[in-house]
Parts: sequence; C-alpha cells; structure tokens
Amino acid sequence: MKPLSPDKINEWLEDHDIWSVQKDELCAEFTFKDFVQAMGFMVQVGIHAEKQDHHPRLENTYNKVKIALNTHDAGNKITDRDIKLAEQIETINIY
Repeated sequence: MKPLSPDKINEWLEDHDIWSVQKDELCAEFTFKDFVQAMGFMVQVGIHAEKQDHHPRLENTYNKVKIALNTHDAGNKITDRDIKLAEQIETINIY
C-alpha cells in the first residue's frame, strides 16, 4: 500500500471539507443530537470498516465522535484505503 502525495490529499480535501489532516491522519469530528445517536453512528462506521478490514481510531464523548484514519501497512500514512473509508463514512445517514 502506497501513501498518497500531499497534493493528492489536498485535492481530495477540497471536496470533503469535514475532513482535515492532522499528524499523518485523515480526521473528522461529527456532532449528534445525543449519545445514543453518536453511538449508532460509531456502530455504522465499525460495520463499514470491518467490511474493508480497515480499522479507524474512534473517540466518543457524549454527542461527539472523532475519527482518525491512516494505514498501518503504509507506515501510518494516508492511502486510498483511508479515502475510500472516509467517503463511505460520509454516506452514513445518521448525522
């Protein structure tokens, strides 16, 4: 698995403004009505991630969920796998 170039990542970010890059991770924070809705979203993220055998870092505090993506097999850098999962996360209709 090959890391994406900074130019490729920045080009993708132009169309996906909920995401940012922090310390070689593709990151986003989602805010929900309440804890139950946040947990439902995390479960859906987990289902998508498991289907891809790709596991993000998830953090939940009450109604907020933070997600960080990178690929271990690429030296903990951002790859196409992370972009693909991020795009699938965006399709979850809970938020």
